[in-house]
Amino acid sequence: DLIRKGIVTFFNDSKGYGFIKDMETQESIFVHVNGLVDAIKENNKVTFEVEMGPKGPNAVNVKQSK
Repeated sequence: DLIRKGIVTFFNDSKGYGFIKDMETQESIFVHVNGLVDAIKENNKVTFEVEMGPKGPNAVNVKQSK
């Protein structure tokens, strides 16, 4: 399944990036404001997809999960 679930562990609005902890793998995945569908903040539950960027995996298509 390409859609993953996670929790926003850190998000800096002014810098426009943060990290999401993948619920399944427990890995921390970088997220940039360009990859967001919904506005997010720390401790939000989200769904996301992962694509490989130049510096490693990036969360994209990030949406708040209900």
